[in-house]
Amino acid sequence: MLHPAHERRLCRVDDVPDGGALALTDGDDDLLLTRCGDAVSAFHNVCPHAGQRLDWAPGKFLIRDGVLVCAAHGASFAALSGACLGGPCRGDGLRAIGLRVVEGEVRRVPE
Repeated sequence: MLHPAHERRLCRVDDVPDGGALALTDGDDDLLLTRCGDAVSAFHNVCPHAGQRLDWAPGKFLIRDGVLVCAAHGASFAALSGACLGGPCRGDGLRAIGLRVVEGEVRRVPE
């Protein structure tokens, strides 16, 4: 088990809209956090198709019913797993960030 000192606090679970997404910067990484109930996932905010950010404006994402859509080319991803569901990203997915939730706090774990 990782020592908590090696983890970094990203936010509180409640900071991520339920059924939505939150953009964060952690060091040099632009991150995207998604949430469905108590489940939170984190990804690099980069579409694997063209290397562009997924948000249509800073921190504004096209996400509905558990599906996240890339604003640039319409690739769609499962919001919690990052798996490509359709569009030009077929066979690829979002690059996940390791995290864990402790007492309502979302923490990034080292890769």
